Amino acid sequence: MDPTPIHWAPLWLSLKVAGWSTIICAFVGTALGLFQARARYPGREFVDALLMLPMVLPPTVLGYYLLVLLGSRSTLGHWLDDQWGVQLIFTWQGAVVAAALVALPLVYKAARLGFEAVPTDLENAGRALGLTPSAVFARITLPLAGKSISSGCLLAFARAMGEFGATLMVAGNIPSQTQTLALAVYDAVQSGNDSLATTLVLLTSAACVAVLLAAGYLLRATPSVVSGLKCRLIAPPSSPLARRDEES
Repeated sequence: MDPTPIHWAPLWLSLKVAGWSTIICAFVGTALGLFQARARYPGREFVDALLMLPMVLPPTVLGYYLLVLLGSRSTLGHWLDDQWGVQLIFTWQGAVVAAALVALPLVYKAARLGFEAVPTDLENAGRALGLTPSAVFARITLPLAGKSISSGCLLAFARAMGEFGATLMVAGNIPSQTQTLALAVYDAVQSGNDSLATTLVLLTSAACVAVLLAAGYLLRATPSVVSGLKCRLIAPPSSPLARRDEES
């Protein structure tokens, strides 16, 4: 019998689940981090505590919440099935939702800290030079917070790779369908298959080391963002100063 599906299928599924959940966390976590960093309203810290709750709640508790929210008997789950034909329970898509919920606080907190650390004088300088709010965000705010957001996304990917409890509750442990590496290791240990468990553990360790090495390389390869932004702010392409420099 070809052992490849047994050894590699959980790895590919784990990478797929971690990848999609990281994409979700990147967009949602960045948006929430920006809102919490800039907005001022009553109960702001309470909302922050709610957003960080998945970090401290047991994963099985989060999985139960998702079962109640997305199950076929729930209003949302019934609507998704009836209107769109989408069923998340016991599917790999459900594993993505579970992993994204667990990993979201890592991106959210990193994004909030990154946006709060952006120097307001650079943003004000961009506005004074005639940049629109969207241009200020795209050319100044987001690049300056980019390293923090990137580090949060990498941590979210690693966290999603190792997710166990919430995934088991929502997606189950179906081989070649919803069985991630963490679930496959648990299955192998429970069945007494030490050789398979060792192989899966080595695969998991190698994948995590590869992610960490790639993260370190990307962070080292990132140029100095602040100095580049200062150069662009001194003479953006549409400013009179830039046109004067071109004429001279």
